[in-house]
Amino acid sequence: MGSTLIPCLRYQDAHAAIDWLCRNFGFQKRTVIPNKSGGVAHAELVLGDGMVMLGSHMDDRLAGVIVPPDRVGGVQTQTTWVQVADADDVYARVVDSGATVVQEIDDAPFGGRTFACRDPEGHVWHVGTWDAWASSAQ
Repeated sequence: MGSTLIPCLRYQDAHAAIDWLCRNFGFQKRTVIPNKSGGVAHAELVLGDGMVMLGSHMDDRLAGVIVPPDRVGGVQTQTTWVQVADADDVYARVVDSGATVVQEIDDAPFGGRTFACRDPEGHVWHVGTWDAWASSAQ
């Protein structure tokens, strides 16, 4: 069984976001369901035992509480952690893609290598090698 907590994000161009996340972080498409206007009604991307769900931003009941980062000046109230085997390799792909790095790659005080970046639509992602599940609780 995979993770029981799954981040859900909305994008103006969900198809482009899916391509970017797969190419740069290594996600695999599990499900992509189109909506009637050519966008994405629902998508599931997996990486290891984790998953992120996403879809196209739309004017529906959730539009008042979930908005793309560009509609709120890029400010985030949370980020998504992506555990990878080689953070330096992912960092290089992200930089080559033109993404904005908001925290340079470095050795983290809690262990592993980590960095943070914005995807093309401004969502902030923390990426690193640290395995929270393998760490002992303090």
